[in-house]
Amino acid sequence: MSMFSRFTPLISRLPSTVPFVGPEAIERGRGAVVAARIGANESGFGPSPHALQALREAATDIWKYADPENFDLKAALAAHYHLKAENFAIGEGVDDLLGLVVRMIVEQDTPVVTSFGGYPTFNFHVTGFGGKLITTPYVDDREDLDGLLACVVRENAPLVYLANPDNPMGSWHEADAIVAFAKALPPTCLLVLDEAYSETAPKSAIPAIDALIDLPNVLRMRTFSKAYGLAGARIGYAIGAPENTAVFDRIRNHFGMVRTSIAAACAALADQAYLQNVLEQIAGAKARIARIARDNGLQPLPSATNFVAIDCGRDALYARAIVDGLMEHGVFIRMPGVAPLNRCIRVSAGVTADLDLFEKALPAVLKGIE
Repeated sequence: MSMFSRFTPLISRLPSTVPFVGPEAIERGRGAVVAARIGANESGFGPSPHALQALREAATDIWKYADPENFDLKAALAAHYHLKAENFAIGEGVDDLLGLVVRMIVEQDTPVVTSFGGYPTFNFHVTGFGGKLITTPYVDDREDLDGLLACVVRENAPLVYLANPDNPMGSWHEADAIVAFAKALPPTCLLVLDEAYSETAPKSAIPAIDALIDLPNVLRMRTFSKAYGLAGARIGYAIGAPENTAVFDRIRNHFGMVRTSIAAACAALADQAYLQNVLEQIAGAKARIARIARDNGLQPLPSATNFVAIDCGRDALYARAIVDGLMEHGVFIRMPGVAPLNRCIRVSAGVTADLDLFEKALPAVLKGIE
């Protein structure tokens, strides 16, 4: 059967793409069971018990749409950050918000600057709206601020994406460098500063909220998917000047949020003691992952995230063999997608049982591919 004839030329040209192949697809494709799910940077430590209770209590009202203004969550975020509700936009995860920002700015062949090998879902949105990706390579496994700025100036780009801390390498820049980068950008270029891993980063790496809030060309993205343990609930938010956050109302899905998710996010935000406990567990898990790597002759990289990138010391084929070999033992991990980053594997912080499986399987896998 032939394809419907009136899709746009752009859509007709685009390949079907899934930026991240999920463990469920791997299980279906291989007929294998994922026993240790430590590849998607989720939090196996789970959400606050108060968030789970809020989910259960809100479930009885699931027949109702969520408040299209997301008033409760905006108010909770405003109180948490000592800002105004108007400084926030709520979306179905950061991925949704990234797509909306791209839609706001990108037309056919609009230049958009990012790092080569950086977060692929952002690229997916840019390509989907006809934009032209302009990339600069990582330097010493960190996103290159000077390279990004040079690309913006050279291309007169209206949009630049920067993740700090970074996915997939776990590296970071100090807050002063981020603020200087933001202020050096032309006022005609919007910075999307993805801070999905802000909770796990050193305090010195994350600019104070008031350091960027008055810049009219900065949107900061944060999420409840990582340290808060609510990846499946899909709750992200943008922080910025009210004039910018209000633009989301022009194009967002006003009934896209789920009542139970909003309730869980509010409860999770209120339980900062639980968050601190999880952060301690993440730190312990990362230390163990690093030790396991070193015990097997591999080099863990410093990480400000909830995962550890591990330099395998060879090429992408070798790293891929490790990823595939671990999956044969039921251990799901991932690896960066492009050279030279793809010499590494990436292991998410996980509970003790998951890391036990990883520690047992890794030496067997390495021995099998020598």
